[in-house]
Amino acid sequence: MTEWVLAPLADRYAGVKAGEIPPEGEGPVRAMPLVLRLERRLPLRTAGLDAAAAAALAVCLDPRSAPGGEWHAPVAAWVGGRIRKIARRARGAHWRAVQDLPGVTVRIDPDPDLAGEVSPAEVRALVPGPVNETPKVVSRLQISGTDLPPDRPGEPPPGSVLIALNPQVAMTVGKAAAQVGHASMLWAAVRGAREVPRFAVRTVDPDRWRELCAAVDRDEAVAVRDAGFTEVAPGTITCIAV
Repeated sequence: MTEWVLAPLADRYAGVKAGEIPPEGEGPVRAMPLVLRLERRLPLRTAGLDAAAAAALAVCLDPRSAPGGEWHAPVAAWVGGRIRKIARRARGAHWRAVQDLPGVTVRIDPDPDLAGEVSPAEVRALVPGPVNETPKVVSRLQISGTDLPPDRPGEPPPGSVLIALNPQVAMTVGKAAAQVGHASMLWAAVRGAREVPRFAVRTVDPDRWRELCAAVDRDEAVAVRDAGFTEVAPGTITCIAV
């Protein structure tokens, strides 16, 4: 790959001081829809967020997003401009219809002991585009009023990338999905990653959160600072990837 679609994002976040909201690019607001599959039997919340983090990055690192690929123009325009993610939920025929749109689906199967109690976590990240041109099959979907069952996922698996959620900030599953999607992209941009790793989303305790904030100040971790359009105040660190 002679060019890297995440390079503008890496450049934009270089040198951002602690506490600052990184600058946005110019141009129309574009959004990446993240569609969570929520059937009558729901997946676990943690698995759903793990899948959202992986799916968002998978679109960016897909060969079709590379220069010359069919997705390169819309993905590059989104990464270089005002990045947004819009979470939606779908089930049944609506979920099947979303599979026909350009994007990547990530599925995480539950532990075998829970297979009869919860569904696999599935998230489809779609190729981003202008918010006023969102396909109708997506715009008619909703996320408000839906959450996923809390769970206790335990320690992150060895070799995984931790995305720590701020323990002092309450977020809906849709908001959290968008935030961990930001985190996975920022982590990849800063680290120069060319492959999607395994992500482990966890809500850490306050002491661990303070340690991670200090790591951000030392450029050893990457923080997502929310612009404050929904649910949280501007400048709030919603999650940290390390």
